[in-house]
Amino acid sequence: MSTPTPDFVPLLQVLSPQSTGAATPPARGWPVLRLGFRPFYLGAAVFAVLAVPLWVAMLLGAVPAQMALPPMLWHAHEMLFGFAAAVIVGFLLTAGKAWTGLATPRGAGLGALALLWLAARVAGVWGPQPLFAVLDVALLPLVAGLLTTVLLRAGNRRNLPLALILLLLGAANGVFHLAALGRIDVSPLAALHAGLALIVMIECVMAGRVVPAFTISATPGLKLASHPRLDIATLALTALGLAGWVLLPAGPLTAVLLAAAAALHAHRLWRWQPGVTRGRPILWILHLSYAWIPLGLALLALSQVGVLGVSHGVHALAVGATGGLIIGMVTRTARGHTGRPLKVSRAEVAAYALVMAAALLRALVPLAVPSSTVPLIAAALAWSTAFGLYLWVFTPWLLSTRLDGKDG
Repeated sequence: MSTPTPDFVPLLQVLSPQSTGAATPPARGWPVLRLGFRPFYLGAAVFAVLAVPLWVAMLLGAVPAQMALPPMLWHAHEMLFGFAAAVIVGFLLTAGKAWTGLATPRGAGLGALALLWLAARVAGVWGPQPLFAVLDVALLPLVAGLLTTVLLRAGNRRNLPLALILLLLGAANGVFHLAALGRIDVSPLAALHAGLALIVMIECVMAGRVVPAFTISATPGLKLASHPRLDIATLALTALGLAGWVLLPAGPLTAVLLAAAAALHAHRLWRWQPGVTRGRPILWILHLSYAWIPLGLALLALSQVGVLGVSHGVHALAVGATGGLIIGMVTRTARGHTGRPLKVSRAEVAAYALVMAAALLRALVPLAVPSSTVPLIAAALAWSTAFGLYLWVFTPWLLSTRLDGKDG
């Protein structure tokens, strides 16, 4: 595989949009509501800056916990269905337009979706739990329906599974709220694990499309061999291992599945030749973040046989893989879709390093100092500073017209 295959092309158009030479449509409406990535990336970054320090402050007793949910459940839920889901929604609303050439919500419609997301975040802190549940559960199925409509109108059935994944995420969220309200006899934590597992599967699929393609395009002469059957086996074992983790009691079978998936992901990353990304931060953040997937799966495998607590694997996947891939994606896509070059600034490189530091502090350092709160506080500071740097660089760009004057 010496050049991106046709399967890569639609996604590459989203992540690295290029001019097609067509007439530039006139920009209209508020810039922040012209395309889905703008309000949702902005909202997710603000939330990332505020929510983690708030949770740590509640955990340490510095701030009274007044929300309906226990602080730990609130934190875990909001990082998945508040922060990560906002980025996924913003990305897919942007991608849907690039894939189909048809309009996705903008203006008042996009603003209503963003306000629904924001209302759920506010209700999660200050509102009654039933109101939080209703507001929070509504967004993902609604976006899935909008995306499905656009894809079907364009005859683009290849990307319909993404709408299905949104529905599955919405279902996991619904199960969480029903369990938290005591309406069903299911552990709310199991529903959160299901949400994380679905997000990790999205990352495995998307990274398999774009990481090798980006690496090739940025490295003259580099050729990476394509192994579709091995990739399918990797994804299948990952799905089985994560399903066992969510649905089955801890045991050796799930441990073996997770360990095998970890080994295949490590081999997959090795095939992408991460060493060639040195000196290219916009690339190495993707490779380094992906490395947390095999590490996280291996840590989950150890937790299945009682060697470690589950928190280490969860945070490797949630902070290292998810947080790392998100900071890499929201910088790259926002640069491309605001008409800026795909060359990151020092502030963005610092944000990359800080997210990786947060993952180390949250997932691995507690192995050495399990009773200390210092790594937790340091991880929260690193995480919030990283997304604060993102806001410092990108807020003016997300609120203003593209450099080239195009709509979007």
